Amino acid sequence: MKRPAWSQTIRFRLAATYSLVLFALAALVLVAVYAIVSESVDAAPLNPITVQKVKEVGGELVLKDGEQFQAADLASVQQAVNHKALELMRDASAGALGGLLIASFGVGWWLSGRVLRPVQRVTAAAREISATDLSRRIALDGPHDELRDLADTVDDMLARLDGAFAAQRQMIDDASHELRNPLAVIQINLDAVLSRDDVDAAERRRASTVTARATQRMGSLIEDLLAAARRAAPAFTDADVDLGQVADEAADAFALLADSDGLRLERRPTSGLGVIGDAEALRRAVDNLLSNAVRVSPPGEEIVLATGRYGGWAWLAVRDHGPGIAPEHQERVFDRFWRGPDATRGRDRGTGLGLAIVRQVVESHGGAVAVHSAHGAGATFVLWLPMRTAGVTERTPRPPTLDPLAAGSPVHS
Repeated sequence: MKRPAWSQTIRFRLAATYSLVLFALAALVLVAVYAIVSESVDAAPLNPITVQKVKEVGGELVLKDGEQFQAADLASVQQAVNHKALELMRDASAGALGGLLIASFGVGWWLSGRVLRPVQRVTAAAREISATDLSRRIALDGPHDELRDLADTVDDMLARLDGAFAAQRQMIDDASHELRNPLAVIQINLDAVLSRDDVDAAERRRASTVTARATQRMGSLIEDLLAAARRAAPAFTDADVDLGQVADEAADAFALLADSDGLRLERRPTSGLGVIGDAEALRRAVDNLLSNAVRVSPPGEEIVLATGRYGGWAWLAVRDHGPGIAPEHQERVFDRFWRGPDATRGRDRGTGLGLAIVRQVVESHGGAVAVHSAHGAGATFVLWLPMRTAGVTERTPRPPTLDPLAAGSPVHS
């Protein structure tokens, strides 16, 4: 037989538990009282005996057999009174325990309902929340108890989910917008070539070059989107990483590209820069910085890649001689898909995700990224990461805000 739904609720279990515990404690008390009283008094019922009653009838004694009388002295009467009192106490206690069981269950049902009312609010709010609307909050008031902690935890979780879904929607909207442009370029050039019969070889080569460049841009954008999605997930593998080695490997990879663009890549390495992190992710961050520097620097200029340590922090800096970043734009340069007013001055437009990925990587390693620049004077991007060998007392609470490549800087390599 299936139990009714109300009997399977926490409220019923709490009420039943409260009632049974109270009933058991009261029963133990009454049994103990009864045992103590029964041991303390001398109680026994009167013993009926059968005697022959003698009556005088007309001067003669007449005996009637079989009649019962209670022969008792004073002590026997006291014992009988005590016995009757114990019986009365036992019967009254049994009745009181029955009433206590019913009353305690009712009180327990009411109390458990009041205690579980916040849980009902949490449940109702959770039912009203859908995947497309995570703006609802429980906002439970009252004392700061375990249920309040539960509600606050659920609110925090909803806030994180809301932020994650908003970021996902924003990234999809931004990606669709960014992909629309190269797709339109490809479509226009293909239509121009395929819809006409008099297209010469030069036009076909030009259309092919533009289409290839647009396709390459789409590939870079998709690659950056995938990298940003991976960086947003906690999938890093912690290992001992030499930041100087990461910088050397990145410099080797970009040396030919810089040389082909007429740029000089100067290295200022520092050995022994041990950090805990993901070497692949850190290499991706350095690659993005060097890629930006190569793209915005005019031919004949110099790009500096340097590493060092300061205040218990390891740093890596990349300085370019591009158009620079105005102070009012420096906070936004790490936003996704943001481009400054001078973004088209380089030889190739970026995807707008590179610096956002850099910040994600560095912050996920417990560090920070900073930019030092002035409009028209190039820019220096600095990654600050906590060193592996630095103790708590050695490292400053926050990364330094200094430009390690500035003249007269106390930061040394």
